[in-house]
Amino acid sequence: MSTAKPTAKAAAPEKIEIRADPIELTQLLKFAGLFDSGGEAKHAINNGEVTVDGVVETAARKKILHGAVITCAGRTLVVKSLSK
Repeated sequence: MSTAKPTAKAAAPEKIEIRADPIELTQLLKFAGLFDSGGEAKHAINNGEVTVDGVVETAARKKILHGAVITCAGRTLVVKSLSK
C-alpha cells in the first residue's frame, strides 16, 4: 500500500496590496498573514522556503516591488502597489 500523499493543486495567486514599494520581504510576509512575527518569516526565508519571482530568496531584507510574485507556505502572492 502506498503512503504517498496526493499532490495538492496549486492555489490561485492572491493579490496583496501595499501602500508603497519597496517593502522588505519579511514585512510583506507578516503583512500577508503568512507569519505572526518577523522572526518566523526570517526563519522560513533562511531555510529556503520562500521564492520571489520563481527563485529561492534567502535575503530577509530583500526589497520587494510592485508586480513581484512571492510563494511561501503553499500560497502565491502577487504584489500590487496602491501608488502604481
